[in-house]
Amino acid sequence: MTFPNSLRLPLCALALAAVLAACAGGPPATSATPAATTTAKTAPRIPEQVSNAEWENDMQRFAAEDAQSPPPSGGVVFTGSSSIRLWDTLAQDFPGVPVINRGFGGSELRDSTWYADRTIVPYAPRQILIYAGDNDLHSGRTPQQVRADFIAFVDRVRRDLPKAKIAYISTKPSPSRAQLLPAQREANALVQAEATRLGVDYIDIFTPMLDAGGQPNEALFIEDRLHMNAAGYDIWQRVIAPYVK
Repeated sequence: MTFPNSLRLPLCALALAAVLAACAGGPPATSATPAATTTAKTAPRIPEQVSNAEWENDMQRFAAEDAQSPPPSGGVVFTGSSSIRLWDTLAQDFPGVPVINRGFGGSELRDSTWYADRTIVPYAPRQILIYAGDNDLHSGRTPQQVRADFIAFVDRVRRDLPKAKIAYISTKPSPSRAQLLPAQREANALVQAEATRLGVDYIDIFTPMLDAGGQPNEALFIEDRLHMNAAGYDIWQRVIAPYVK
């Protein structure tokens, strides 16, 4: 078909605009979809039950340590918050016991429950000792919630490890958290009652860490007045040792 000269220039301009638009456009939608799907599948899922999303870093660190030096099955797992994580002399304090330290600092009881499939179950331990509840109360959870979280932890462990012994280490009285003493006493009492009902060992480290006036013993802590020094861990070793099977 032959167009009049008056129409040829506008038609050429339209054709050129169409070519430029096609060149400027992004890649087809189908080529972007697989990449987006892959990202969604590989990104770690952080559940509401976890109090801090950064625990995923600890889980990956544990996996790397296990790949380099696999712990023996049938050992004794210590898990919970920073008081466990910072226990550098754990192996020396329990000689002859195949201990596995899986503490991750700042964690709460519900965190140990959620990550049990990565910090406890893979090792098929004969015993699990947990220290948690201190951070829970500090973050605003109630003694009743601590009791409920303790029950959930025991249920979770026994789902996969019905024969493993469980021991709960009571919350400790820290000078920096002295305002929590009443809540700690209540939470410890509630957990102790449930431990008796559930056949779990309850280890009282709260009482031996008080001074003569019934207050947290400053001599057992480092400068932050929250974490323990060697004297504090000496008490823990002495009190906990009879419960380690």
